[in-house]
Formats: sequence, structure tokens, C-alpha cells
Amino acid sequence: MRLIDELKWRELFFDQTDEKLGDFLEEGKGVFYLGADPTGSSLHVGHLVTYLVAKRLEAKGHKPILLIGGATGQIGDPKMQGERKMLENDLILENVKSLTNQVKNIFNFNNIVNNYDWCSKIDMITFLKVYGKCFNVNYMINKDTVKSRLDSGISYTEFSYQILQALDWHHLYETKGCNMQIGGQDQWGNITAGTELIRKLCGPDEQVYGMTIPLIVKSDGTKFGKSEGGTSVWLDPNMTSPYEFYQFWINTPDTDAVKRLKQFTFLSIERIIEIEKEFNEQPHLRLAQRVLAEELTTFVHGKEACLEAIKISEALFSGNIKDLTAKQIEQGFSDLPSVTIEENQTLVDVLISLGLASSKRESREFITTGAVSINGEKNTDLDLVITKELAIEGKFIVLRRGKKKYALIKW
Repeated sequence: MRLIDELKWRELFFDQTDEKLGDFLEEGKGVFYLGADPTGSSLHVGHLVTYLVAKRLEAKGHKPILLIGGATGQIGDPKMQGERKMLENDLILENVKSLTNQVKNIFNFNNIVNNYDWCSKIDMITFLKVYGKCFNVNYMINKDTVKSRLDSGISYTEFSYQILQALDWHHLYETKGCNMQIGGQDQWGNITAGTELIRKLCGPDEQVYGMTIPLIVKSDGTKFGKSEGGTSVWLDPNMTSPYEFYQFWINTPDTDAVKRLKQFTFLSIERIIEIEKEFNEQPHLRLAQRVLAEELTTFVHGKEACLEAIKISEALFSGNIKDLTAKQIEQGFSDLPSVTIEENQTLVDVLISLGLASSKRESREFITTGAVSINGEKNTDLDLVITKELAIEGKFIVLRRGKKKYALIKW
């Protein structure tokens, strides 16, 4: 199967600037780039799919360039609603460093450039005379994001963003032979602006290609990339732990699971078809979700982190909390109600302070009926005093009331 046909099968292809793109991809001799503006210190799972497409192109023989927008990040790619908040230069520099290290570690991309290095050297006269002269305002205002902002208003700063991005591609084309750009479907206007600028400055017969990737949305049409709590799922383990990352994928709805295997894993088409067959026959076993979670967690965080995430998940499901280390408990229970205590308290009182019981009478009732577990073991002792000696590694005690109500005691 040709690469472009595989991308279509995996639902990773949205549009192209040239009908010869398929032949170009098949040759495997191109140089392409994708961009990331340093508006944050980490990529999140919403960014992931474009980088995985880049890995597929690299495997075919094309050479990737990652452009981190130290310049464009200060301007802001126009969004559909309202101006972006402009970031301080020091924060942008820190984000550039963080993203560079992250991309090197996860994706093994080493050809990373920062557009601040050339944009900062262009004076205003040159910008307007050489580059601005190539752009027709009527053409620019017909870009989707710009058009959507005409009534509410858009600053000249954000309006000029597409010129800067086109300038970037022209620079990479001239200095590194970069003849292709990839990006999400919302980048179509910026990508076509680049192809036009290259042809105007370098000649109408110059052959460059743009390809866009569909924006990933859930089956209900809502935005992809948020956890159940509504927070972004980051690739940085300090912002989203490997366990939380694993849980995001394992909780993929049945309606989306096979599609995500196609889009986000490097499993062969044949293997995905096998998984889909088994999954449809026994959906309760959640094979598609388990494979998806293991593949992605291993790719982003490594095999060891993936095995640890699985261990935490299995311990929580079985109730074998004592099998976990303090570090694993901190990962698995980071979002639970918690209380920090410095002196011994009765179990009756702790249940109330954690919101697992509304009164001492209710607390005693839960304990005597065996509804309360401490580190996975049922407790019916009404007089039990919670001490540090009960804590795992002297740090944590996990309380459970009933089947699903968990809380954490910290020292």
C-alpha cells in the first residue's frame, strides 16, 4: 500500500496542495517541516498525531525538521475567537528549551530550528518590501481564521502571522532544501501562503508540497485531548503522570477505540484488523483500549513507566494497595480527596474529615459493616487509631469506603 493510501486508511489525511503529493511521498527523498509555537512548556496529546505522522514520513525516508517558533510564538497564530495573550520573552525562551528537549527525547528528532534566529534579523523595511509585497490583502482576509475575526476585530500583529509562517518555509527551502510542510487542517491557510511565497520569490515552477492532517475530535464532536476532569493531557510526566496518561487512553470510548489505534499507533494494518475483530466479538474485554494505552504509554514514557502504570491500575482494580510503593500511590491517587495529619487520629474522625462519612454515627456504621478498607484490607475496629506505622513507607494510607469511594491520608 502506498504511504498516502495508508494515511487515508488511518484517517490521517485531510488535504494536499498538489495532486502529485502521493508520488512525492512514495519516493521518500523529501525534506519536510512541522512547527510548534512555544506557548507552553510541553506538548499535549492533541499535538501528538502530527508528530506521529512525521515519524511515518521519516520511516519512509523523508528528513524531518522541527521548527519551534521563538518568533511566531510572540505574535500568536490567530484563533477563531479573540486575540491570544502575548507571552513574556523569558517565558518563551524557557518553553523553547523545554519543547526542544521533549521532542528530542520522545520523537528522536535532532534537526530542530528556532525561527527567532532569522526573523529577529529582518528589519521592518525589508519585511514590507520583500515579503509584504508578495501578499494580497484580499487573499489574506479570506483565510478561515481571519475571516471569522473580521466582525469582532483582529490586530495587525495576528493578521501578519501567516506572512511570518510563509517566510519560515521560504527560509527553510532556501537554506535546507525543505520542500514540504505538514500541519493540522487549521494550518491550511498558513501552508498555502508558504507555497505561494516560495513560488513568487524563487520561481513559479518550484515544486513544494503541503499536507494537512485532520483535527482529532471525539465521536460526539467534542474536543480531543482533555481528561475526564477537563485538564489537558500533557506529554511531560511532571505535568501528567505516566499513570494518568495510561488512564486517558484506557478510558477511550468503545466508539473511538479502533480509530485511535489507526491514528496513534504504529501497529500494522493487519494487526489492527485482528484487534478490531476480537474487540467487536468481546467488547467487554476492552482489548482495543488496553493495546492503545500500552502502545502510547510505552512510546511516550518508556516500557518501564508503562509497566508501572499497568501495575497501579491492576492494584486499584483488585484492591491490593499494599503491593504499591509510595511513589506509585502518589501517581495513582494524585486527584483523590486527601488530608494531611501530623498526629494520631481515630479512624472514625478521619472518615469524617475526608468526607467519606457525614457524622460519627455514619462513620461507625460504615466501619462495623465492613465497608471501610485501609490499604486494601477491611477494618471493623471502631477504636482503631490511624498512626504513621500503618502508612506505606511512612507516607500514605489509602482509605476506601464501599467499592468506589477512595481518599488519601498523607504524612
